[in-house]
This record gives sequence, structure tokens and C-alpha cells, in this order.
Amino acid sequence: MSAAPTEARAPRPPRTPPPAPPVLATAPAPSPALAAAPTPAPLPVETTSFVDRHHELAEGRRLLTRSRLVTLTGPGGVGKTRLAWRLAARAERAFPDGVRLAHLSDLHDPALVLTAAAEALGLPDPLPARAPLDAIVRHVRDRRLLLILDNCEHLLPACADLVAALLRGTTGVRILATSRHRLALTEEHLLEVRPLPVPDPDGDLSDPAAHPALALFADRAAAVVPGFTLSPANRASVARLCRRLDGLPLAIELAAVRLRVLGVDQLLERLDDRYRLLAAAGPGVQPRHRTLRAAVDWSHDLCTPEERSVWARASVLTGSFDLETAENVCADAETDAGAGAGTGTGSGSGGAPSLRTPYDVLEAVAGLVDKSVLTREEHWSGTVRYRLLDGLRHYGLDLLRRTPGAEADARRRHRDWTQRRVAAYERAWFGPGQREIAARLRADQDNLRTALEFSLTTPGEALAGLRLAGSLWFHWYGCGAPGEGLHWLERALDANPEPTPERARALWVAALLLTAVGGEDSSRARRLAAESRELALGLSPDLRRSAARPAPAEAAHAEYVLGLTLLSGDDPTGAVAHYDSVLAGVPATGHLPALAALDQVQLAHALVPLGQTDRAVVLCEQTLRRCERHGEDWVRSSALRALAHAYTARKQWHRAESHAREALRRGLALHDVVGVALSLDLLIDITTALGARERAAVLLGGTDRLRAADLCPGTPITGHRDGGRAPRRDREAHLRRSLGRGPFERAYRRGGTLGLDELVSYALQQEPPQAVPETPVPLTARETEVTLLVAEGLANQQIADRLVIARRTAEGHVERILGKLGFHNRSQIAAWATTQGFAAERS
Repeated sequence: MSAAPTEARAPRPPRTPPPAPPVLATAPAPSPALAAAPTPAPLPVETTSFVDRHHELAEGRRLLTRSRLVTLTGPGGVGKTRLAWRLAARAERAFPDGVRLAHLSDLHDPALVLTAAAEALGLPDPLPARAPLDAIVRHVRDRRLLLILDNCEHLLPACADLVAALLRGTTGVRILATSRHRLALTEEHLLEVRPLPVPDPDGDLSDPAAHPALALFADRAAAVVPGFTLSPANRASVARLCRRLDGLPLAIELAAVRLRVLGVDQLLERLDDRYRLLAAAGPGVQPRHRTLRAAVDWSHDLCTPEERSVWARASVLTGSFDLETAENVCADAETDAGAGAGTGTGSGSGGAPSLRTPYDVLEAVAGLVDKSVLTREEHWSGTVRYRLLDGLRHYGLDLLRRTPGAEADARRRHRDWTQRRVAAYERAWFGPGQREIAARLRADQDNLRTALEFSLTTPGEALAGLRLAGSLWFHWYGCGAPGEGLHWLERALDANPEPTPERARALWVAALLLTAVGGEDSSRARRLAAESRELALGLSPDLRRSAARPAPAEAAHAEYVLGLTLLSGDDPTGAVAHYDSVLAGVPATGHLPALAALDQVQLAHALVPLGQTDRAVVLCEQTLRRCERHGEDWVRSSALRALAHAYTARKQWHRAESHAREALRRGLALHDVVGVALSLDLLIDITTALGARERAAVLLGGTDRLRAADLCPGTPITGHRDGGRAPRRDREAHLRRSLGRGPFERAYRRGGTLGLDELVSYALQQEPPQAVPETPVPLTARETEVTLLVAEGLANQQIADRLVIARRTAEGHVERILGKLGFHNRSQIAAWATTQGFAAERS
């Protein structure tokens, strides 16, 4: 395996974050905002036993109690990631806001480290362009959680910047990193993960359980050879095998799998040959890579030619992938015939691998799963996906690169397949499969990034990258990723200045995403949409360049965005005239049906402030009927929101509320964070008008907090030049007057503790948030002190130790506090202490 290109990087100068409080032994109150954030990935489920590592686990727990940053270091294949998962699982109860895992091994662009961290922490896309780190810090400032950053070594500067900001800006966030190199931060505590200890083959082996390397081999061997056990006859050979593999867990596990066809002594014999081969590879290969590569080489030798070919070609895929992707990337192309037989990447006659049909690829994939080269994963949607372990993926890339042009060919196949799949999704978007499409694209996110990165960094491929980035408009805009979409589109547009239909598409998509993220970019959005329209019509904005061939459908799409900029710019009269003109024209061939339907929806929005609600309702109902015929959800959510807008203007509050809630429910199902934000704005006004002013204040506090943290992008429906600040001020002033200052502030603070999912649930009246006592409760000085310690997450014994009192006394204080506050558990005490600002008073 090739070493990660990190050794050449100069170490970063140490930084000094603020001191850390002691980690909790038991969990205090969960923070509602983070607990209900948008479904971040849980810790992976362990499907095989975890052998030993007792010392590392104990030392890791000890370090986590002393330091807010612990980095597991060691060579590839030694088990850093698995150890981090186990450490996190054992410490999870100490973190009320949970353990969050950010996979970094598949990222190559340092700019995406923050995106990966935001996803792990439950922040919906986008992060703000100007201060993305600040947004992440704000989101977790009051949280108590453990963030795992897995595989940092190839992204050290970006990871160090992220960790330093979290350490500096929070007090309850701890970081557990895995990396081949330290992050070079002052507060960093290192835990070196060494290979498993291996006993002397000629020593006392009577207690195999005392030797973790032997126990690991025996456990994995028993899984493939039922009944296999360590015995006096094989213990010495197993010990020699583990010693020759340097106790590296990955090498031991791969060796155990081969017991299907070889005995232990035969394994040793073959391993001897393999070591001699690798020793001749040259001094540039480090010893630990030789031993790991020996195991992987040997595993590769036992694969069929077809399996080797699939292994090599699948190594261009990152993250997980489905069978259809493997079939399209790994099957033979016509130009492969007879090529690359020596490395197992070609096809043809004469003993070379043949992968001419999808069934051939399926058989090879099944073989790789059986040989533990591919990992099988159950996706939540019920589909089966596969993953190459990172080390095995790099090994496959090394093989692929032995044949000139093979890697570029495989990456091009992957990109082209991705483009075909996205184009099919785009054609099907205005239909019944939207939720499945959204879920699949989110599952394929790593491979989307890989395809785009290849296109934008490989000579001659930039136009294909521009085409792919533009084709994903519905994913970026409708499924909660406008910030990342802008990232790729801006790179693609910079790489493709020529006037082409692909550029015309990318320009209006970029403009659309700018309207979604809001901020100060409305004029830029208008410029990009106008340039797109001119380019699509064949009118080159730059007379020095030749005009592009006309693309009337792209011009129609640009018109939609231009109307949107008028609406968001508080020009409903101009927007009505614009959309009336658009709808009066002859539909262009290839006009996207979703955007064609949205022309009517945005016209309805523009009509409402002009008092033409009757016409707005008719337009919305027409659109809803059209969506129902096609089984469509996304545009339907927008039409329901526009209908709620119209009924709000009519003061038909109950009808407005029903439509707004349905819009909110459908938008959340697709993770349409832009639409969710707009629906919440409407529901605040509707709830206020219905007299539920406390509920409205909770919603206002929640949406204010989410917008402050850039979790709910988008311009309010009414579209004001000041970004909606005036109506927001009016809402707050009205609620303050009607509720009174104290009740308003308590409800508003309560809303500020809610995350996006929890806020939506509250708006739908599914899970009302925990009530806060309406009047201050008289606690004694000692009870106040105990309350603060409960809020820190301390158990009764820890409180007793801290205050130097008996445990029974501490229990009595907690019981009296529960009684005075009318609560039932410690979590409620902690949440109440937070809303009362006790922690701030103590500091």
C-alpha cells in the first residue's frame, strides 16, 4: 500500500485553546437542539467481536477524562478506527448530546472537511461562505458531545483548524481523532495504537486468551471454518503466523479467511514467499507497509481474475456503492479486449478476465464479499451497498495504475455512469419516486464528489464536470445542499468560460442556489440568471467569444430564476408581469416540468401582496392537481405553502395552518431545508393569529436560532430587501406586547434550544418541548450549587465528592430540587438550569 502523502507536510505550530472541564461520568440532560438534529449517521454496528485492546480502551477513557482532544495514532491497518468506535460507544453515556462520526478518508478537497463535520453534527447545508467555522461553533457551543474525526492524516491543516475552533469556542465538545500524524495542537493528547502483542511461538501458549493476536485469529478463523479452535497442535504455527504479520489486525483477519482453502502451515509457507517478493520491492517501502501489503497481495492472489479486475476498477469508488454502480464501472469496455491481463484489469481471451455482462460482475462481487474484500452494508432504504476498506481500495488503485490509462478509464466510466444516473433521476424528478431519488443521492454523496473532482482536475474533462454539476440542480436546491452545490458550480464555471449550453445551465443553477442561501447575493443571482438567459438564446455577453448554440429550455429555466429574484427583491408587481409573460409563451422543448410548475407557484406568491388572492388560490389548486396526477411531492409542498400564504392574507387561519403544516411535513421528508424555513415563517404568523402566542414565540425563538446558525437558509416568502428583518421585528414586538416580557422571553428561550427536526415536530404539534416553570423557584444556595452540578452531568456520588458531603445527602438535595421544580428526572433539571442562565451566573 502506498503511504499517505502527509510525511512531507511541515508540522503546524501548537495552539493553546482554553482549559477543559472534566469529562462526565454519566450523562446529564440531553440538549434538545442537537438530539433532534437532521438524522446524522449513528456509530457503525460492530458485526464481529472486538478482541482485547483492554489497555488502550482504559487509557483512552482516562485521556478523555483529562483532555478535550485525544488523537489515536498508528500505522494503517492497526485498528485505529475500530478502537475509536469502541471508545466512543463506551463513553457515549457521558455525552448527553451524543457521539458524532465524521468520515474523512474519502475526502480530498480540504474545503469539504467543514461540510463533513457539519453533516456529522446535524447542520443542514449550506454553511455560510464567510464564516463557516463560526456557524459550526455556534451550533455546538452549548452542547456536550463527542465528535470523532476519522482519518485526518491527508487533511491535517483543515482538521487542525476545525479542532482548534471547536476547542476555542466551546466548553462541552470533545474530539476523538484518528490519524497517522498528530494534529499539532497544544491540548492534544496522543494515544499510540500499536499492533497486537504476539507471544513467543516457543513459549508458554497454554492460555490463548492471554494473547490477543492469537485470540483474534482464532475468532475470525472460526467464522470461516466452523469448529476451528486453537489447540496444542496449531498454537505455535498460529503464533508464528501472527508474528510474521507483525500483529497487525487487518493482516491477521485476512489471513484467517484463507483457512477456507489452506492450513495454517500452508499459510506460513505462502507468506514466506510473499515476504521475499515484497522485500525485493526496494527500500522506499516502509516495513509496516510491507507486512500489510503481504497480506493484501496474498489475498489478491487467491482471487479469480474477474474478482481482481472488479477489485481494481471498484477502487475508484469512494464510500459505499450499489451493485448497479459496480456493474457499470467494472464491466469490460470494448477497448479492454486483451489488455492488462498481467495486472488483472483487462479482459478478453487467453485466460484474461471476462466481465462482459452484469451477471459476470455480480459473480465477482459475490466472490469479493465472500473473501472479505468487499464489505456488505444494509442501507436504511433496504438496498444492499458495498464498500472497499480504505487500505484495500488503495491497494486496488496501485494495481490499476500499473496499466497505463486504466485508472483514468475507470474514473471516466464512473463519471459517465454518474451522469447517466443523475440524468435519469432528473427526468423522473417530477414524479412519484422523489423520496427514493433523494435518499439514493444522499447515499451516493461521496461518489458524486469523486466524479466531480475527477472531472474538474483532469485535463479535457472539465465540460463533463460542468454538465454533471448543473444536472444535479434538483439535489442541490430541493434536498438541502445549496451550499455544496455552489461550491462545485463555481469551480466548474471557472474551469469552463466558453459559451456552451452546459454553461448556460450552470449559470442559472448557481443563481437559483444563491436565492436559496439568501444573504447579500440577490444582485449577483440576477446577473448570473441574465447571463444564462442571454447565453441560452445564443446572445454571447462577451462579443469576443462566439455565441453558443441556442438552448431555449435553459433560457426558460433562467426566466424562472429571474422572476424569483424580483419576488425576493420585494417587487411583486414586476414578478407578476414577468411570470405572466413567461406563462403566456409557448413552452420550450425540454422545459423541466418541475420548474414549469413552479412558475405558477411563484406567480401565486407574487399575487398575494397585491390583493389578488382569488387568482393565487386558483393557480395553486391547478398546480396541486397536476402534482397529484404525477405523484409528485416537492412542487406540491411549494404549492401548499403558496396556498397557505394566500389564506393567511385572507385571514382564513385554520385553512392556512393546515396547508402550511402539510407543506412543512412534505418538505422535511425530502430534506428541503429551504422550503422548511419558509413554511416555519408562515406558521409563526398563523399561530400568532390563532391566539397561540406562546407557541408562536417558541417557533420564533427556534427559527431565529436556526437562521443565526445558518441552519434555515432562504428569503422569507414576502420577499423584503432587508432580508425579512422588518416583518420579523413586527412579529417579536406584537408577541412581547401580547404575552408580556417575562412569558415571551421564556418561550423564546425555549425555542432557542430546539434543533431543526425538533422544531418541525413542535410546529406539527407532534412533540411539544418540555415546559419551563413560569415563575422563579426559590432554591437554597446549596440546592442551586447542586443544580449546577446536575447540569454538568455529575452523578450523585460525583456531586457528593465535589461538595465533600455524603452520597445520601446529595441524593436528598436532588430529590428536593425535583419536588420544588415539579420535574421527574435530572434531564429536566439540567434543561431548566440552562434556560435560567445559571451557568453564566456561576462563571
